[in-house]
Amino acid sequence: MLFGIDRLIRRDIQPELLARLTASRIGMVTNDLALTSDLRRGREPLAATGWRFTRLFGPEHGLSGRAREGELVDDLVDPVTGVEVRSLYGDAVRPAAADLADLDVMLIDLPDVGARFYTYIWTMSHVLEACADAGVAVVVLDRPNPIGGRLDRAEGPMLDERAQSLVGRWSMPIRHGLTIGELARHWVRTRGIDVELDVIEVDGWSRDAPIGGGEGTWMPPSPNLPSPTTALLYPGTCLAEGVNVSEGRSTAVPFRVIAAPFIDGERYAAAIAAAGLPGVTAVPYGFTPLVRDHAGEACEGVILHVTDADALRPVHTGARLLSLIEEIHPGVLEERSLVPMPGESDWSPIEKLFGVEGAFAQIVHGEWNDPERFAVPGWRDAVAEDLLYR
Repeated sequence: MLFGIDRLIRRDIQPELLARLTASRIGMVTNDLALTSDLRRGREPLAATGWRFTRLFGPEHGLSGRAREGELVDDLVDPVTGVEVRSLYGDAVRPAAADLADLDVMLIDLPDVGARFYTYIWTMSHVLEACADAGVAVVVLDRPNPIGGRLDRAEGPMLDERAQSLVGRWSMPIRHGLTIGELARHWVRTRGIDVELDVIEVDGWSRDAPIGGGEGTWMPPSPNLPSPTTALLYPGTCLAEGVNVSEGRSTAVPFRVIAAPFIDGERYAAAIAAAGLPGVTAVPYGFTPLVRDHAGEACEGVILHVTDADALRPVHTGARLLSLIEEIHPGVLEERSLVPMPGESDWSPIEKLFGVEGAFAQIVHGEWNDPERFAVPGWRDAVAEDLLYR
């Protein structure tokens, strides 16, 4: 399989696009986790084969990919290329006009996880708009959706756009099934973004490709997504970030565990088994978080094992995991609050993640227990003309 970055390095792209890029002043949105298929940082072989960058831009977690979630990142100089790096997760979330004035083309090469609230795709949305305003063309170097591209596995709910934030700006499902290149095409078409867009497609990927590509080829898109299993569960277990439980950050199994001091792990595992959630098994598990909720406190809960990736419905699973806590321990769950970033909605974190006003009460009181509520029957038709892979 060759990613978009591999094809650009090999100059295996349309001659017209290659000629235009060769003569252009280039910016690039990327990080150290955007690897080539042979596990090199993408910008490194580009620079080594003659491509010259005017400026780089880094998303959440910074150019290094090592900053913690939510940690604001400063500008810096890239040790690989020697050019300046503007942070898009600091004082601003989109490139400044002055930083685009001396560019002709912006490359975007970002690893995604396939969940609506993963911030890299929304960084891309801001870059598309900023480049449209500045008259800068955009080329997306595409990558596979690591949790699969089958649109019959897409899961809502669709985002209520009043929940504007860097975990969701525009209406789409939580598990969306698209690549970042397809998302860029969809937004340019449906959001009226007047930018010249090209997508360098992945060679060798299809919508029914194995999820994650197998543990041996997994490329973590950010620090707390160390495996395909974690990535597949993430669209559901990330909802736990909106309440007062630990989702396992700082452990070897982030987003595979749900735990808190007030949970009885044995009862919780038994309740999950009785709920009959497809494709997943829960085993009692205890640990002491090092960061965030309940740091330094002994917690009990469960660790999740994916037994059938095809059957698993991660978003429904994540919501049901929260409602089951309410069933066995009534009243213990609390909705987290967080000061919004500038320009964001004042909705709570779980409302922004789930995309629904009043999400906390609805989820914990079982209003989303029915998996059919997560169906998004119009999504396939909405994106049909933006698809690049079959």
